[in-house]
Amino acid sequence: MKLSLAVTGLMLFLVTASCSAITLKLDPQIDLLVLDGRKISGSLLKGADSLELDRGQHQFLFRVEQLRDDHKDASLRYQSIPMIVTFNAEVKTITIRLPPLDNKRARHHFDRTLNFQLIDEHGKEIVSMRDRLPVAAGVDMEKAMLNYNRDDHIASVPQFAKTTAAPPSAQLTADLAWADQPELPSLKRWFQRFDEATRQQFLNLVKMLRTS
Repeated sequence: MKLSLAVTGLMLFLVTASCSAITLKLDPQIDLLVLDGRKISGSLLKGADSLELDRGQHQFLFRVEQLRDDHKDASLRYQSIPMIVTFNAEVKTITIRLPPLDNKRARHHFDRTLNFQLIDEHGKEIVSMRDRLPVAAGVDMEKAMLNYNRDDHIASVPQFAKTTAAPPSAQLTADLAWADQPELPSLKRWFQRFDEATRQQFLNLVKMLRTS
């Protein structure tokens, strides 16, 4: 009974939230690393073609990766430098539009100029600030962005420089266990499309229902 009530609440809560949310369309070539100062878990985005965000200011750290298949020619592999983009948006959808990256010259130009675009649902470009994040291999991207936002860089957002008690990905992985039940095969994937704040609000609601 409580589970049914929680599922009903989930449907109503997320449908209402989606009316005022922004949909970020995820290109398979884009590896989203940090969102609004917090690390993104690859398992949470696996198989998703979009992510729901609150309206307002956001900051992405991402990179472009091509030809990840181990069986393909390693000489053709490409991984861009980590790129930062900061913007304010009140639109319905956002798409990161990449230029053609089919040769070394184009890829070098992309790394140097960051010539991608943020496009809304009308095909108009969203004004943004962008920068590179020069980091060594194996560096904690979340900590690197924390340090970046603490300094006065072109795409810094001071509010995202605040430390958190625990990475949201770890907390969500544990809290989402309730949605792994066989009778809810698609609910978890749909739930993961929404932004961190919306998911956390609902998780708090579910916990309250389960303990009542």
